[in-house]
Amino acid sequence: MAVEMVKGYEWVLMALIANVLVTNVWMMFKVGMARTKYKVSYPAMYAVESENKEAKLFNCIQRGHQNTLEFMPTFLALLLLGGLQYPLVAAGFGALYTLARIQYFRGYSTGVALARYSGGARAQWIGLLGLLCCTFALALHQVFPTIV
Repeated sequence: MAVEMVKGYEWVLMALIANVLVTNVWMMFKVGMARTKYKVSYPAMYAVESENKEAKLFNCIQRGHQNTLEFMPTFLALLLLGGLQYPLVAAGFGALYTLARIQYFRGYSTGVALARYSGGARAQWIGLLGLLCCTFALALHQVFPTIV
């Protein structure tokens, strides 16, 4: 049975795949490699600074991925819902968010926490706000179909 989608929704799905399967998996491997390099064994989430001289660097890498995971449910919900009415716009905002998230992680992985906002990483907020607007417009259209 084929699923009928809004024209252009395939781009929303591509943005989802890029975020979840590419970006998230890449970050996961980076954290795994850092665990080995800085000798931080499971189940510890973070390194203890009094026990590991590289703790801050590892913790920044771990935190960059953890923060991405914390925002993922919100991002995915807004992307999938906002894309129902505005698929190309939502896919564009999803791509912007994903690219900014990569930059956020790369900056954070330097071990300087404030570097997470370097190189366009703040554009993630534009991406999320754009997706929120798409989703809000969809909701308005559902409540007031003749006005919006």
